[in-house]
Amino acid sequence: MATARHAETADERAHHTEVERLLTKLCIAITSGDGHTAARLWEVPAYVLGENLAMPIATMDELAKFFGQARAQYNERGIVETRPQIQEEDWIGENVVRVRVRWPYLDASNREIGAESSDYTMARDSHGKLKLRIAVMRGVEHAPEG
Repeated sequence: MATARHAETADERAHHTEVERLLTKLCIAITSGDGHTAARLWEVPAYVLGENLAMPIATMDELAKFFGQARAQYNERGIVETRPQIQEEDWIGENVVRVRVRWPYLDASNREIGAESSDYTMARDSHGKLKLRIAVMRGVEHAPEG
C-alpha cells in the first residue's frame, strides 16, 4: 500500500491496522510521559534523525529516556494531545514498512495549534511483531490561522 490509496485487500487492511495500532500506542505513551512503554515499541539498534539531530540508539534505556522527556517538552508549548495521521504507507515485502505520519498538536480544548511530521521505518522482530527502527523527523508546521 502506498501514498493516497486506501487498503483494499484483507491483508492490506490488516497491515494498516497493525501500523495504526503501533503508532497510537506510541502516541499514548509519549503524551503520558511513559518512556518505558514507548521504548518497548522499538527494537535496538535504532536511529533518530532530524534537521539538527543524528542519534543512534543502542539500548532500551536510551529510548526510554528520550521519549520520557517528550511530555514535559510538549506541555511547555501548550500541547497536551496528538494522534497519528498516516499520510503514506509503503510496505517492502511482508516485514518492513515505511510510513509518513503527521502529528497534530492539540491543546487542552482539543484545538489544533500546530503539527509535526515524521517518517518511520518499522520491521518485524524475531517474534513477528512490528517494531520501530528508524525515525526521521521532518519538522514542525506552524499553527493554523484563526
